[in-house]
Amino acid sequence: MSKPSFPVTLFPRALLGTAMPRKAPPKVVRGVDTGVGLDSSRVRERLIEKLAKEINSTAVLEAMRRVERHRFVDSALVTQAYEDTALPIGFGQTISKPNVVARMIELLLNGQPRFSGKVLEIGSGCGYQAAVLGQLARHVFSMERIEGLVLKARANLKACELTNVQVKFGDGMLGFPDVAPYVAIIAAAGGEAIPHAWLDQLAMGGRLVAPSWADNKQQALIVIDKTPHGLMRQVLEPVQFVPLKSGILA
Repeated sequence: MSKPSFPVTLFPRALLGTAMPRKAPPKVVRGVDTGVGLDSSRVRERLIEKLAKEINSTAVLEAMRRVERHRFVDSALVTQAYEDTALPIGFGQTISKPNVVARMIELLLNGQPRFSGKVLEIGSGCGYQAAVLGQLARHVFSMERIEGLVLKARANLKACELTNVQVKFGDGMLGFPDVAPYVAIIAAAGGEAIPHAWLDQLAMGGRLVAPSWADNKQQALIVIDKTPHGLMRQVLEPVQFVPLKSGILA
């Protein structure tokens, strides 16, 4: 990525010695306090530097920088929060690796700096990915089938003061038709096929990114674009996500 150039600005003599107003720094999104006094700024920045070697979207990198991942994991795991690894969040589920989150959202944006409409996430987990999406979209709707994780994600997002992200308790395989269509749909669990409900709820010109089985019966990252000429499908790199399941677990 090229470094921006900064032009020299000359101020009138009358302003010399006068304090100039400073631009407020980007807001850091804080989740629920884990009770551990971890100053994450330095380790978080090192993670962003690593991600920048593979992620080209400055918008995605800035969104990842703003969200404090250590506040979305259990207190016993905060020292591992900025390692590029998946971590358990309870109920047999995991928080995805940071580079996977960044990669999928970059694919979902498809070169845009922000999403132009509503975004649907399947699999809220602890709310981390939804928080990152919330930096890039006006409205994010996230479906989670495990009630305990719904409560955890809502608590984290409430602490983040992200009022544009809503977590819904329900069967993610059905999507969330109430406010469809969506310009983007992303899934954090993979099944044998992409559910038809997701494709029906995807807006014309929208994009879906999800893990699913490829032709070799291995799980891979799938990108689907909905165009006037039909669905355009790309099969990308192999991935390993938790299984996509139907129903709810209260």
